[in-house]
Amino acid sequence: MVTNDATILRIKHDVLYEVAKLAWEGKLEEMEDNIPYQMIPGPQAQFRCCIYKEREIIKQRVRLAEGKCPSGKDTRNVVHVISAACEECPIASYIVTDNCRKCMGKACQNSCNFGAITMGTDHAYIDPNKCKECGKCAQACPYNAIAHLERPCKKVCPVDAITYDEYGICEIDESKCIQCGACIHSCPFGAIGSKTFMVDIINLINAGKKVVAMVAPATEGQFGKDITMASWKTALKKIGFADMIEVALGGDMTAAAEAAEWAEAYKEGKKMTTSCCPAFVNMIKQHFPMLLDNMSTTVSPMVAVSRMLKEQDPETITVFIGPCIAKKSETLDLNIEGNADYAMTFGEIRAMMRAKDVELEPEENSLQEGSVFGKRFGNAGGVTKAVVQCFKEMNEDIEPKVMECNGAAECKKALLLMKVGKLPADFVEGMVCMGGCVGGPSKHKTEMEAKKDRDFLIGQADGREVHQNVKEMGVQDVAMHRH
Repeated sequence: MVTNDATILRIKHDVLYEVAKLAWEGKLEEMEDNIPYQMIPGPQAQFRCCIYKEREIIKQRVRLAEGKCPSGKDTRNVVHVISAACEECPIASYIVTDNCRKCMGKACQNSCNFGAITMGTDHAYIDPNKCKECGKCAQACPYNAIAHLERPCKKVCPVDAITYDEYGICEIDESKCIQCGACIHSCPFGAIGSKTFMVDIINLINAGKKVVAMVAPATEGQFGKDITMASWKTALKKIGFADMIEVALGGDMTAAAEAAEWAEAYKEGKKMTTSCCPAFVNMIKQHFPMLLDNMSTTVSPMVAVSRMLKEQDPETITVFIGPCIAKKSETLDLNIEGNADYAMTFGEIRAMMRAKDVELEPEENSLQEGSVFGKRFGNAGGVTKAVVQCFKEMNEDIEPKVMECNGAAECKKALLLMKVGKLPADFVEGMVCMGGCVGGPSKHKTEMEAKKDRDFLIGQADGREVHQNVKEMGVQDVAMHRH
């Protein structure tokens, strides 16, 4: 998980740890109200104005850790505002600084079409109730005296889903939110978080259910070159998971199915998009519904592995683990048959481990369930490379033009071009996070920090082709389409 504020991370992980510990012990329901007092004993406040506000923030974080909405008004959205923590950002976006000279030209006042600017005793003043945030005053000021103080959460939101209420508290428009999680780690007050399914999973394990972990390809390299997929399997089985499967195998399955779908579309002259990034799928569904027919019907690697496991044993509970927040929203899509039951971030699963005194330990890189192409599925451009490889294996004479979208801005641009019929490419690979899944909001290391170790681990995989791996693993007959 990457942020510049160690305090935010410490609080977040301490809450996850305390909740996980009580859940493992079966004492959460009776002891959850004690967590805020245990973490904030007082009498001195640690990071807010008073211990009462700090305890309220912890209380709302505990609700998120339990999979509940912090405000008590539950919704299906997984990203939520911790209202008690959202208070310090300025309400007004445009502020007049001390650089203002109250010049005679009054360029700022003359440029404003809404009468929001008046001249005060010392400098110009912007009435936030009249300001429409058009920015013309800032452009007009010859002294650059008007600053644009855009809130970090609003600035990073790629779909303008963030607004504020009358008190300046952040609000998320769920009809627009694609649940990418970018806002979560941009907030310097830790005022936005996501629901976790940690307690549900612990309860299922405690009840003796068969719970199988599915670890994302983006995991390799996140914790050093000595922490392999075998390391994860050992640690997860120690805390009670029945087994662990590499989702890289699902990457191979998705690539093989998508290649067949793309080949057919290519011959028909139909343009298509990928469908493995849930935030990208949410972007299409909520902002470009007219392009749903152009979206691949192939399920994501997570769903592919979940279907495989549930075909083997319908009683299996499947849990995805990776750096993605939007995967949580994907698991809530009841229209996807055989969907994963739950999704977790690295921080959440490691809290579960720490609560049982289990750590990831170095282990030989012996577990290789995905091909190199499946393992690279989590990189920007990785889906395209896997599909093109499948074309070669299928002896299809296809050299498609693919717009490989790295980040939300490029995704929106491609979809806009497709919408107006001006897309120059045949296909669109959409990855909302910069770098792909390896750049997910809940990553442990940045893409560049993890690259060397990731390349080392993936380089040890053998040279199996995609179709060969799918056949050898015996998963070629798993249904691979949404409907």
